[in-house]
Amino acid sequence: MTETCAVDLRVRLPQRLADEVERVKEDEPEVLNRIVAYGLMRRAIFDHLVAREPFSGRCG
Repeated sequence: MTETCAVDLRVRLPQRLADEVERVKEDEPEVLNRIVAYGLMRRAIFDHLVAREPFSGRCG
């Protein structure tokens, strides 16, 4: 199992979205953890791919 560490995040969201996040946080905190982890992982992969050489459009 991966070692974990708690972090506190503060973000500004539109009111309707913030209300929904609060609801999920109270009702299903593990789901919210997974959503945030998924988003951060996608961003890390995207940043890694962007940092690589530009795509040449050729295979092989």
